[in-house]
Amino acid sequence: MDSQKEEEVPTRLHSAVEYLLRCHSDQLRSIVLSPDPKLHYPLFVDYAELMDADPPVARLVFANPTDYLRFFDQAAILAHKRVLKDMVSHEKGVEKKFIHVRFNVCGSPLECPETFPSIGRVRVKHRGILLTLKGTVIRSGAVKMYEGQRTYQCKKCKHMFPLYPELETRNSITLPSICPSQRSNPCEGTKLQCVENTTVCHDYQEIKIQESTQVLDVGVIPRSILVILQDDLVDIVKAGDDVIVTGILTAKWSPDIKEVRCDLDPTLIANHVRRTNELKSDIDIPDDVTRKFKQFWSDFRHTPLKGRNAILRGICPQVFGLFTVKLAVALTLIGGVQHVDASGTKIRGESHLLLVGDPGTGKSQFLKFAAKLSNRSVITTGLGSTSAGLTVTAVKDSGEWMLEAGALVLADGGLCCIDEFDSMREHDRATIHEAMEQQTISVAKLSVNTALSGPLLSRFDIVLVLLDTKNPEWDEVVSSHILAEGESGNGKQDEDLENIWPLPILRRYIDYVKKHFKPVLTKEAEKVISSYYQLQRRSATHNAARTTVRMLESLIRLAQAHARLMFRNEVTRLDAITAILCIESSMTISAIVDSIGNALHSNFTENPDQEYAKQERSILEKLSSVDEFQESNGLEGL
Repeated sequence: MDSQKEEEVPTRLHSAVEYLLRCHSDQLRSIVLSPDPKLHYPLFVDYAELMDADPPVARLVFANPTDYLRFFDQAAILAHKRVLKDMVSHEKGVEKKFIHVRFNVCGSPLECPETFPSIGRVRVKHRGILLTLKGTVIRSGAVKMYEGQRTYQCKKCKHMFPLYPELETRNSITLPSICPSQRSNPCEGTKLQCVENTTVCHDYQEIKIQESTQVLDVGVIPRSILVILQDDLVDIVKAGDDVIVTGILTAKWSPDIKEVRCDLDPTLIANHVRRTNELKSDIDIPDDVTRKFKQFWSDFRHTPLKGRNAILRGICPQVFGLFTVKLAVALTLIGGVQHVDASGTKIRGESHLLLVGDPGTGKSQFLKFAAKLSNRSVITTGLGSTSAGLTVTAVKDSGEWMLEAGALVLADGGLCCIDEFDSMREHDRATIHEAMEQQTISVAKLSVNTALSGPLLSRFDIVLVLLDTKNPEWDEVVSSHILAEGESGNGKQDEDLENIWPLPILRRYIDYVKKHFKPVLTKEAEKVISSYYQLQRRSATHNAARTTVRMLESLIRLAQAHARLMFRNEVTRLDAITAILCIESSMTISAIVDSIGNALHSNFTENPDQEYAKQERSILEKLSSVDEFQESNGLEGL
């Protein structure tokens, strides 16, 4: 049987066996030493390496993958048998039946647009070549079993040969009209029979991937394609994962539905699947950029808040002013530190932001910019970006139930920006409570005037109301700024600051501080936060929904985020008071600051450090009265 198999492999592919033995002997050895002979084992090959080692074979794998991927699997079986034969007696090697060569095209010429198109640009010309597609898994089906190979024998000459089912004929096997033996004297027998116990079954799973909405033009509907995973590839991805799939494009008949025309749907039979979720979270931060960050804070060590404001100016620079909103967006994106107690209960570190206000106050501008700053983000409306809504839903497809991911699942581990928050469905309104508090997702919410229930409102760390009230002075400043942008040679000072913090540098900075800083509260920061929380609890008659224990957690999160923003590993009094000012901006009636003002009219001050000193003095005076009140109560108790 072995010699017969070797005959079936084209002569040119004997070099494939030599190549696998030469370059992948370690993988073959580990496969041989694995104990289970019935499992399907992957053998990973870089296509770029194969191109260097054997260009003709690499070309054939690309041009005729249907046959040559199968031949490579056979070559891997032959190669592993040689490794098994050469092993020393004391090593326990087991012969395997199923090894699949998986080609990774990363870094090879196959990453060009012709062989790596977007899902929406897949055409008939891509059929029959090694094709690579990138997208997000929006649906994953159950793992099934299907018949992948059956061996037949000619009754006349006893020649045995395998036949494979074709997807385009609904997985049916088409028998040849005469015996396919390639001998000098053709047999031409017409009677073929199936050999018993030669059926090979495979694990089989269907997933659907959709092109990323971030790379699409305005008004383009994101397209999706069915992907078939087999054997060792099943169950390695889930809904919400970003994947790069290499495989063979074929077609599959759509399910029979009454009075609906049956079509051939394009389908990709996967050979290699690579998850890019991990790649997305790793932004490349060179050493010279890290040195720039450290030098920047060294320059501003005497005026740290001026340095912080220079960073904040880079957030949504097209919108003038709105200092409070820019600070809130920065703190939400950076987030605090997740805390896990002894019992394993997690307290989320990520913050949530709700922007409510009049039309034309720049809410959507901040939403779009925040999505650009995050490594992984989804922009959607209250109704959701897929038919699944915001969370997840079960859908029936060709008689089978599947889970389809909603916007929050697609943004897992990243940022979900939701516009028109008041258009949310009742089903999502109930489930979003858990999604926000149990924290598998970071969520930024932007909306228009809306009444939200208390339980949902308490889950937001910062709620900012942007009211477009009449203010002649503010209107004059804003109009001057917008008109000045049209003139050449103006605004050079602002440009200098923006040159330091363009969008790519901001993204790197946020990623760097999230990875390298895990701030811890100092005693004085704890005292300030505790005093403020107690003060709020005493005067909580007007807004009971906001003054729960969650407010205390929000204060800690925001203080930690501010410490990270300031490039520090400890939360000082400055961070605690900034967190208080952010929470105060969420209040309609302030318990501690006399005049909050409208967040829409908040602007960057020329001397933020001096301004902060005044605010700190005022806040500490109010909080010290709380401590005095507690002390007097304690003395009365004595």
